[in-house]
Amino acid sequence: MTTIRTGALPAHVAVIMDGNGRWAKHRHLPRHAGHQAGLKAARRVIEHCAERGVKALTLFTFSSENWQRPQGEVTRLMELFLNALGKDVRELHGNGVRVRFIGERKGFSAGLQQGMREGETLTAANTGLMLNIAVGYGGRWDIVEAARSFAREVEQGTRRSEELDEQRFTGALSLSHVTDPDLFIRTGGERRISNFLLWNLAYTELYFTDLLWPDFDTRALDEAFAWFGARDRRYGQIVEPEEQAGA
Repeated sequence: MTTIRTGALPAHVAVIMDGNGRWAKHRHLPRHAGHQAGLKAARRVIEHCAERGVKALTLFTFSSENWQRPQGEVTRLMELFLNALGKDVRELHGNGVRVRFIGERKGFSAGLQQGMREGETLTAANTGLMLNIAVGYGGRWDIVEAARSFAREVEQGTRRSEELDEQRFTGALSLSHVTDPDLFIRTGGERRISNFLLWNLAYTELYFTDLLWPDFDTRALDEAFAWFGARDRRYGQIVEPEEQAGA
């Protein structure tokens, strides 16, 4: 395999939307105002990805670790999510977007769980942007769940341990319905992936920006796309100078 200079858009983009609370604090606003502004930024990014022809977008909305935040903030986040869910899913459906929620749902209210199921059912036949919304999600949780799934099959006698390989394991993960992300974006200045898609990000290009999420607009997204388009993607292979020159 030779170097791949994409010169084009990533097919699948994954985003950690970080910085809502700091954005609000800098403006002397309550944290929930930052989350509301972050929701508007998410809508901008979803719309722009769909317009540019990105095939899949995965947004880290609420991690498994977020349950440890102050109860008041968690409650406001859930209220914001619930209020936006119905309206946003209907609008996404009208634009041909397919929606899927990934993560552990047991901690969410019955109303939110029902809303997720209804959103997935409503948009299931759409053929536009595949929008994955990670809620109650953790990369380690995802890997453990996949391992448990295969272990159950071995216990039931339908599989043998020798049958487990990377392809089969990947097929048991939350994002088995899409290819691995090509581009990972994290806003807010942190330089880590924070337990997000640990398996799937193995060969993803990692892009970090100091912009706080509510300030991340379509121009910033296009800058990330341009950075990705200039990357040399080797996938662990060594590229000889003459190969690189002619790529």
